Amino acid sequence: MEPGPPGSSGPAEPGPCLSAQRGADHAASASLQSAARTEPGRHSLAVAAVLPAGGCGERMGVPTPKQFCPILERPLISYTLQALERVCWIKDIVVAVTGENMEVMKSIIQKYQHERISLVEAGVTRHRSIFSGLKALAEDQLNSKLSKPEVVIIHDAVRPFVEEDVLLKVVTAAKEHGCTDYDLEFGTECLQLALKYCRTKAKLVEGSPDLWKVTYKRDLYAAESIIKEIISQEICVVMDSKEDNKHVGHLLEEVLKSELNHVKVTSEALCHAGRHLQQIILDQCYNFVCVNVMTSDFQETQKLLSMLEESNLSILYPVVVVSVHFLDFKLVPPSQKIENLMHIKEFSKKVKERNILLYGLLISYPQDEQKLQESLRQGAIIIASLVKERNSGLIGQLLIA
Repeated sequence: MEPGPPGSSGPAEPGPCLSAQRGADHAASASLQSAARTEPGRHSLAVAAVLPAGGCGERMGVPTPKQFCPILERPLISYTLQALERVCWIKDIVVAVTGENMEVMKSIIQKYQHERISLVEAGVTRHRSIFSGLKALAEDQLNSKLSKPEVVIIHDAVRPFVEEDVLLKVVTAAKEHGCTDYDLEFGTECLQLALKYCRTKAKLVEGSPDLWKVTYKRDLYAAESIIKEIISQEICVVMDSKEDNKHVGHLLEEVLKSELNHVKVTSEALCHAGRHLQQIILDQCYNFVCVNVMTSDFQETQKLLSMLEESNLSILYPVVVVSVHFLDFKLVPPSQKIENLMHIKEFSKKVKERNILLYGLLISYPQDEQKLQESLRQGAIIIASLVKERNSGLIGQLLIA
């Protein structure tokens, strides 16, 4: 697949959502099926994808091939696979990797629960790796789970931000313009070679600005920044269902909405059934603020952590949980209350193994309205920073607003 306009080496602005927008996906999928039906009763176009991933990443300047370099502790290629997997009309995804990285790739597929993925051994060049993927799709091998497609998308393993609408344009153009077996010998993923060596129809499909390639080490930081921005767009405030405790929780929610007007802030009661909260988790919210009022233990936070662990939400992205404690310092000395809250370190170590980042936040309550609002505003700023940065160094720390 061709990238965006020539000269675009990085994102002009934060990229699109990694998880597909349902309405757009359904519309695009319907368009593809409609375009693919050339006669009544015919099935939709059979589409597969090949990812050449045999490079050594010399320009990256690191010993690990760039497709396996971690972003938020997850290999780059996993993000690319996720982007293709969410396109329901791509039936098979073939990844070409070197023999020495075959087991690494298998472990990535298993750990991040990727589906519809097949592996082939990469060649000594990019074109030979692509040919290996095409050969696997073309051959009718016994016990093979692959079926011969009508259109094959060639996509770089280090372009993680590809969107379905771009893929749809490529598939539609391939169907309309077509190519021959002869073209494949010269690598039809490259427009220049197709035009140079054969008299076939060819069309350049312009990509979006975010369809850029991770080439240098600085690109890894840019990709990480984009992913952090994407998964920081929603915060769920979780609170006790008791009316007295919900009041201060709603106050924090309103301040968060006021201070973070670019972020969607919702709230949910942590009741026994937890059905609404479970739905929020299923809808893939990756940021939670758990409100604990007039208590120095982590009972409410532990309930939330248990739900998150059972959901497996944190398999793909780190989940942030900020355990907020509202305490009355007039009743018990601050040192005693803080000492009780230091148990957060133990909880944070345990859940970090499940890719859940737990932080603590302490706010004095009750206090006069003006001071409380200022503390809440400071708390909102701290929460916003924790959510956006996802700083591993602050895990298990108790911050004070």
